[in-house]
Amino acid sequence: MLLEIDGQIVPNYDATIVPFEEGDVVTGKVVRIDKDEVLVDIGYKSEGVIPNNELSIRKSVDPHEEVELGEEVDALVLTKEDQDGRLILSKKRARFERAWRKIEGAAESGEPVNGAVIEVVKGGLIVDLGVRGFLPASLVDIRRVPNLDEYLGQTIQTKVIELNRSRNNVVLSRRAVLEEERKEQRQAILERLQPGLIIEGQISNIVDFGAFVDLDGIDGLIHISELSWSHVNHPSEVLSIGQTVEVKVLDIDRDRQRISLGLKQTQEDPWQRVVDTYHVGDELEGAVTKVVAFGAFVEILEGVEGLVHISELAQQHVENPREIVQPGDEVKVKILEIDSERRRLSLSIKRVEGQVLPRRTEGLTGDAGDLEDMPELGLSEDVFADTPAADPADPTDPTDEAAIPAEITNLEDAPVVSLEPVEADADVAATAEIADVAEEPEPEAAAEPEAEAAPEPAAEEAPAEEE
Repeated sequence: MLLEIDGQIVPNYDATIVPFEEGDVVTGKVVRIDKDEVLVDIGYKSEGVIPNNELSIRKSVDPHEEVELGEEVDALVLTKEDQDGRLILSKKRARFERAWRKIEGAAESGEPVNGAVIEVVKGGLIVDLGVRGFLPASLVDIRRVPNLDEYLGQTIQTKVIELNRSRNNVVLSRRAVLEEERKEQRQAILERLQPGLIIEGQISNIVDFGAFVDLDGIDGLIHISELSWSHVNHPSEVLSIGQTVEVKVLDIDRDRQRISLGLKQTQEDPWQRVVDTYHVGDELEGAVTKVVAFGAFVEILEGVEGLVHISELAQQHVENPREIVQPGDEVKVKILEIDSERRRLSLSIKRVEGQVLPRRTEGLTGDAGDLEDMPELGLSEDVFADTPAADPADPTDPTDEAAIPAEITNLEDAPVVSLEPVEADADVAATAEIADVAEEPEPEAAAEPEAEAAPEPAAEEAPAEEE
């Protein structure tokens, strides 16, 4: 380190200079921090200069936040001597080179890497790994994150799923790390759960066919039919995302890791109240909820509806149920049958003593419904036993085929009617027979033209011919 020159011992300054070339990564000590640059002593003949924009991959950083006086830092040599004779260094590029080698190793091994979230951009987050890594919003968590700003400044663990050195492109996934962590946790949860168990969970997502519940690491599905004892049009009518609920485990598919849950099973079954409280013959009030072609549905308790068949709406014949009832009408009904196994209830309006609903003749909009859509009611035939049935032995019964002459039922065997003229007395007798058979008189409008069309002189001309 010492050199003798002309008999004098002087320091060998050239021996203290560290050899390096442009592109090399060198280590030095921070000796000065200015507003727009940092000076670093790397053992060269002059201090190296790190411009503000070469300190960090972050934008608009304060040099005092990136380095401290006396701190040792790594820097990449950009220029050994610029036009002003300065040594130009870059701290961020040195970090980039070392970080890139680390990222390449992590991508090959599948090991996670740690980094701080430094920006929230459109479609995701920017993570500082020494390299700007992009974390798409869909891979931030197992479920969709509504507000990415909450991750700003946090140090998170991610996996490298895409790497391109030529484009300096690094794509990360935090979801992959979380799923790996929850894999063992999910298996433990599946082993612990049993059908019939009531557990607590949080609504994680709502879809048209049901709602997903987070059970501490694994999702279970509540089908829309298992949400409530009453009809539900959409799960959002009953639940909301983030809501904590108690559910019952209905079924577990351990091979596919699927759990079926029920919400209504944790609530009182209104049908049990019907079975315990009401009996056949009881009369109670209800509201019409739906009118269909074959009758009307009446809600007698919240979540319990019964069917009033079209034949039980009124004493008289009803063509369209809307003639008697409309949705929202408050009516009294009588219980005809309770089928607790099938959860079906048969009701009657016409059998309620003293209740006569007026027939509507205006405001009817077409049919009440399509008879082809009529469900299988499954009610016993004794329900309508009070309705008088046709007597097959009665020959006057119009529905009895035995009472209809063969000549009428079989048109092929019908006798040929003679069109020859008959005597006046026979005409009168035939006219009387026709008048006896007819149940209703013809409309007056039709009768008057016939009266006018029948000429009176025709009767007078007949005796003249006899003479």
